[in-house]
Amino acid sequence: MTSRKELVKQAIEFRNPERVPIVFWNCDQAEGDLMLYHLSMGVPGDGTPEKNAWDWQTNEWGYHLERMDDGTMGHPTHPFFAEPPEPGSVRKPALREEERMSAAAAFFERCEDRYRLASLDLSGFTVYTLLRGFEASMEDFVIREANFAALMDAILEFECDLMEVAARYGFDGIHFADDWGTQSGMMVSPKLWRSLFKPRYARQFARAHELGLDVWYHCCGNFAPIVADFREIGVDVLNISQPNVMDLNDVSAKLRGRQCFMMPLSYQTTSICGTPEEIAGEAERMYGLLATGNGGFIGYVEEYGCMGMSQENYRACAKAFRRLGPHLLKTC
Repeated sequence: MTSRKELVKQAIEFRNPERVPIVFWNCDQAEGDLMLYHLSMGVPGDGTPEKNAWDWQTNEWGYHLERMDDGTMGHPTHPFFAEPPEPGSVRKPALREEERMSAAAAFFERCEDRYRLASLDLSGFTVYTLLRGFEASMEDFVIREANFAALMDAILEFECDLMEVAARYGFDGIHFADDWGTQSGMMVSPKLWRSLFKPRYARQFARAHELGLDVWYHCCGNFAPIVADFREIGVDVLNISQPNVMDLNDVSAKLRGRQCFMMPLSYQTTSICGTPEEIAGEAERMYGLLATGNGGFIGYVEEYGCMGMSQENYRACAKAFRRLGPHLLKTC
């Protein structure tokens, strides 16, 4: 029988998986084909990586997330850097490899034959905005370019350090979470993104591939203008986190057959207020648009009770992805 790790690899590489792999993200991971290990840490003594990604409130970079009562990750209270740090003054967090990876052996045992994904949790420019505050971040890269470059590059360098650790421990992929879209469009112009960020991410993803890691990239919002850029710079699995705000027909025209997608049912619409039949129909629609008979599609299931998702709909999402297969592409 095909191992669950190999099934995921087949979907990523368009090598005819026998079924659609499914990822259970924040709970019930043993029901899926992939398990997730969190690389990020809080300040010393605040937690260990085997805990949930959001069990820490103060990240090792220094930014603080105020816990909410609604079950979400919380929100930043104040920027860690009230003023932009001077070039040469930025210090990366300590690697703390032994402590960071203390739960890895037990994690690998639980994985059995599943794909092993190491997650940076929040990454890239999202980390930058938490360190500087969103408004200041938007100003930094256009009026304080040297300061921006120093901090941004330090963030990416630290992530590369963590990737090297993950590769040494035998992980299969590295997961980035960095948002570029709002509900209606890009946070920055595509031209500016391609000038400042695309080359940096291209170098980072190339390093991941040198280390033998697949690149998984999460992005919220409507980032349609740059969706094809991620394939160009080496993203192996693209998580379109809000399919309800993206034109999936356009995405299909640009990337179907070349990009593997990890897709949820919308956490603003279908998975929250849809019926099980509507959930199944939307999963089939996305699969028909983005998958090929050779692969390129991974189902993503996340428990979102904090958004009003019922347990019935949570289970319906999993069931909807389990019924997908190449036989459906003939009628989609």
